Amino acid sequence: MKEQDSIPTGKVQRATRFVTTGAKIGGNYLKFYTKKIITGDSSREELDENNAEDIYNSLSELKGSALKVAQMLSMDQGLLPGAYTQKFSQAQYNAPPLSYPLVVKTFKQELGSSPESLFSTFGKNAAAAASIGQVHKAVLDGQDYAVKIQYPGVGDSIRSDLKLVKPIAMRMFNLSDADITHYLSEVEERLLEECDYELELKRSIQIAEACAHLENIQFPVYKSELSGRRILTMEWLNGQHLVQFLKNNPSQEIRNKIGQSLWDFYDFQIHELLQVHADPHPGNFLFREDGSMGVIDFGCIKILTPEFYKSYFRLLDVDDQGEPAEYDTLLRELKYLLKEDSTEDAAYFKEKILMMNQLLGLPFRSTSFDFGDPSYFAKIYAISEDLAGDKRLRKANGARGPKDALYINRTYFGLYTLLHNLGAKVEVEMRKATV
Repeated sequence: MKEQDSIPTGKVQRATRFVTTGAKIGGNYLKFYTKKIITGDSSREELDENNAEDIYNSLSELKGSALKVAQMLSMDQGLLPGAYTQKFSQAQYNAPPLSYPLVVKTFKQELGSSPESLFSTFGKNAAAAASIGQVHKAVLDGQDYAVKIQYPGVGDSIRSDLKLVKPIAMRMFNLSDADITHYLSEVEERLLEECDYELELKRSIQIAEACAHLENIQFPVYKSELSGRRILTMEWLNGQHLVQFLKNNPSQEIRNKIGQSLWDFYDFQIHELLQVHADPHPGNFLFREDGSMGVIDFGCIKILTPEFYKSYFRLLDVDDQGEPAEYDTLLRELKYLLKEDSTEDAAYFKEKILMMNQLLGLPFRSTSFDFGDPSYFAKIYAISEDLAGDKRLRKANGARGPKDALYINRTYFGLYTLLHNLGAKVEVEMRKATV
């Protein structure tokens, strides 16, 4: 894969790259409509492929929060055309890496020495590259290590990148400046934390120790003395990413075993620790033929307040028919209903929220659940498409829902998607936190 010798870090450089990409997309549409007029061909496949290629190439060069958006979108199967999902999924662990001289420069800045002087051997080619950093394999005293190096400038560009995204999001979701800021502040906070490798080191050790009793899950041992603000060194774990693992056609028993481990891992974090590994994309897990797996990235952690936790999960237990007063109270506590809503609007929004809540909460109301059932995800995509095209919802000004729900919702959707791709059936036990 072609390496990058530099990353655009200045505000003007990055804004220019966004504008240039927009111009390319405009050109692709012009070609599409010209071809349609001349030949009558109305297929959008070529247009989607060209746009996906141009957008991904641009975001890959920018790295950081820009590429992180592509990575997150690739998890939302059914949200985007297949060409985009397929292309953006490369951001999970197969993005264009930085050249080795830049890696050496980062080592000297952070640890005061070149990687060759700190390790017995150090691979010059990246073993994996994602949105925030890339990983190199190294050896020290006979032990294999994974060394994660953060891309230069990604932390400094987060705020300016989100400012570029802000007006687009305002138009797409019909939100005011104050409303969109409400949500982007949460995204900004999580992304800034992902760029703090010293914080990730601390959280990785804490969560690995707390989850050590869980079966079939392995966490790497971290080497603090060879880690810093933009470098993180950990034990190398063996295993395959999900796409490669599934090519080996694992048995249903192994799929279920891994699926159960994933469910238990997230269930324990959320309901016992009140914090969660909030980035469950396939690049953060390594799967093995014996049904075990490794978890290799704790950059994105969402801390849940006791108040939000109680309201969020209580909403899964009640409905408008059985406990209408409590249901209404919870919707207002969580800001799904706003005080300025008319009686008619409130009733309409309650109906839509209940429909989505019942479907997404279905696994929690089961003793076992088959995530491999294609009809379940078909229903989720159908409702999502319905809500996205609902003109009444789009005209309803105001940010709905707590910003705390952004990452917990994404966590569950990412987990559901992983379990669906595995075709796993899991035993579900609804835990209660002691808060």
